[in-house]
Amino acid sequence: MIKKAIFLVAGFGTRFLPATKSMPKEMLPVVDKPIVQYLVEETVNAGIEEIIFVTGRGKRSIEDHFDKSFELEYNLVEKNKHKYLEDVKKISNLAKFAYVRQPEPKGDGDALLQARHLVGDEPVAVLFGDDIIDSEVPAIKQLMDVYEKYKDPVVCLEEVPARAVSQYGIVGGVRLGERVYEINQFVEKPSQSEAPSNLGVVGKYIITPEVFDAIAQGELSQGGELRLADGFTKLIEKKPIYGCVFEGRRFDCGSKIGFLKATVEFGLKHEETKQEFGRYLRELDVGRTEV
Repeated sequence: MIKKAIFLVAGFGTRFLPATKSMPKEMLPVVDKPIVQYLVEETVNAGIEEIIFVTGRGKRSIEDHFDKSFELEYNLVEKNKHKYLEDVKKISNLAKFAYVRQPEPKGDGDALLQARHLVGDEPVAVLFGDDIIDSEVPAIKQLMDVYEKYKDPVVCLEEVPARAVSQYGIVGGVRLGERVYEINQFVEKPSQSEAPSNLGVVGKYIITPEVFDAIAQGELSQGGELRLADGFTKLIEKKPIYGCVFEGRRFDCGSKIGFLKATVEFGLKHEETKQEFGRYLRELDVGRTEV
């Protein structure tokens, strides 16, 4: 059973500047929870017990968020705000947390290697801090189920429009089932004519120790980085890698429009906001139609 997950949260979040000058992108709130908490809850709901954050400079607030806050809890008790107290106390009890820092921004592959000593010879889930997937079965659990069947690395996939393939890593492969593929090709941001399929890679994976080995033995890219995708490309020559098209709705919170869509959708689900927010959106739509 997979019991550990690595979260790669060392990036600068440049697409959200200037907000991310002093705040990690992963801590931007979607209604009343930061993006990263949605992802942690996804992994916990999938049965994962230990979470390893690979952070960088300026990411201390992620550690603070998942730590206990005695002063805040005491203040909430004093003010008799027990609902908020319960919500706050749950956060630090979600899982066991560990933190390692990537000293220099040398790519997602290098970030993964910083956590290797905390994983050992176990398979491990890997998540980037961008993709919230709203689904009945946690998206990472869907990948874990595929891993349990094949015992080899699994990549999360999404069918993307042909016009968008140049924005994704795209895979080619053989279909094994309704949502499962055996991957035989990785192409980074191809043109429509060069894309082997419309299956785009989403930032969730199950990796095995061989993936760490492939990354460590790989060559630096032109930008001086080690890339997880290059590790997969190298490994695919030796053993199978599988892809799972997730079931659910994805919000790419690494982009402004994806973040705004997530805020609207989760705002319409939240018990405190759904009625008034829904009414506001209907009134806004009517007002714009009249104009």
